Amino acid sequence: MTSSPHLLLVAPLLLPLGTLVACLLTRASHRACAALSLLGAIGLMLVGLMLVVHAGRGDILVSQMGGWAAPYGITLVVDRLSAAMVAITGVIATATVLYAQARDSDPARGRDFHLLTHGLLVGVCGAFITGDVFNLYVWFEVLLVGSFALIALGGDKRRMAGTVVYVILNLIATLLFLLAAGLVYGSAGTLNMAELAALFAAGNVPPGVQAPLVLMLLAFSIKAALFPVFGWLPASYHVAWTPVSALFAGLLTKVGVYALIRLVTLLWPDAGLVHDVLLWVACATMLIGVLGAAAQTEVRRILSFHIVSQVGYMVLGLALATPLALAGAVFYLIHHIVVKANLFFIGGIAARMTGSERLPAMGGLYARAPWLALMFAIPALSLAGIPPLSGFWAKFVLVRAGLETGAWIAVGIALLTGIFTLLSMSKIWNEAFLKAHPQGADGHRKITGQAPAWWAAAGLAAITVAIGLGAGPVMDFATAAADQLASPRHYIDAVLGSGGR
Repeated sequence: MTSSPHLLLVAPLLLPLGTLVACLLTRASHRACAALSLLGAIGLMLVGLMLVVHAGRGDILVSQMGGWAAPYGITLVVDRLSAAMVAITGVIATATVLYAQARDSDPARGRDFHLLTHGLLVGVCGAFITGDVFNLYVWFEVLLVGSFALIALGGDKRRMAGTVVYVILNLIATLLFLLAAGLVYGSAGTLNMAELAALFAAGNVPPGVQAPLVLMLLAFSIKAALFPVFGWLPASYHVAWTPVSALFAGLLTKVGVYALIRLVTLLWPDAGLVHDVLLWVACATMLIGVLGAAAQTEVRRILSFHIVSQVGYMVLGLALATPLALAGAVFYLIHHIVVKANLFFIGGIAARMTGSERLPAMGGLYARAPWLALMFAIPALSLAGIPPLSGFWAKFVLVRAGLETGAWIAVGIALLTGIFTLLSMSKIWNEAFLKAHPQGADGHRKITGQAPAWWAAAGLAAITVAIGLGAGPVMDFATAAADQLASPRHYIDAVLGSGGR
């Protein structure tokens, strides 16, 4: 294991920041702005893949910004999990920017989208590679500013109503996080994650630090849309412009999940009360989310409830607290980000072709666009856990981990949730694709200039198939990432050995 400063560590921050500036300077030219935005997203994806290669060797890359040793300086840390998250962020960013280049009724919206998207990506990547709690708060703020503007983009009355719900709940979570961070610093004298982990590992837990840490977990739970604090997500994601809702669906709740995984594995690596609470929260999140989806009739609202449900699977892996369960959680993160963004892409294309997102007003897509039907079937079946697609392997690993630990109720709920998920996807398939359009041939819109959207959806569908058919290497990487998470001493030594006190 090596631990050294590396220019590669700051690239996930500099690339989207530089792209934001370039898009700002070329905002008057939509074509130039869009081209630079796509190049920046591709660059971020390549940087992420380079980080995966470095992390795959077992390296934990650490850089102390400005030469200030931890905990006084800004610490950047990349292990296998954070490298994978940066890489998949680049993939989703590339697909989303490509999708947004399809012909739209409001070209100005597209120009603003590119600026704000790369601002949001700075915050997302910063959250994945930061090594201290305060800077995690800072990066949360950066991504929230971008997300507030993106969700209101081209705002009509319905969109603004969803934006208000999104803003209020996320501001509450942010205030809880800031309050908790201040209280932790007052008790422990540090917000560096490695130093906090070292204190817990040595049994030197500062008095009064547990309560604010629980408050911090609550803030992360709101960000991740866990039960019972998930209501903001299905009330807001479905009203945003399709590329925005796809980007949010793929990435934003996963930042909250990542923060939960990072904090819990560093401070409480062994099963205990925290894991017991998370287990029941995960079960409730899976079940309530999928039942909420069953009651909906709008495509993106159905998919929004399924985000909630699927987050429960990821937290289930964290709660079971075994290396196999953590590997399942990492695999599930990678799989779900791709699948969920793609379902929102395809839902947007279907809405453009049929003139509505309401299932009763849709239909005829299988006959009119069989390739779209195929592209929907791939992520939909993967979400439900049908072999040999990526979702099957993710669920299989989690179910196996649950059986090994005797979590019979959790396993039962996970399997039941998978069945209800398949029923939800079948409802969309029957209503939007198989049945005839209520207005017959007159109900189908003739749309042009949509090739970028189709290519984006096809690319993510191909990745879903590739992960499923090549599950072995992905699982090997997830297992190695889980081994790092289950042994926080590696993280502690890498960070504090690079110049910490």
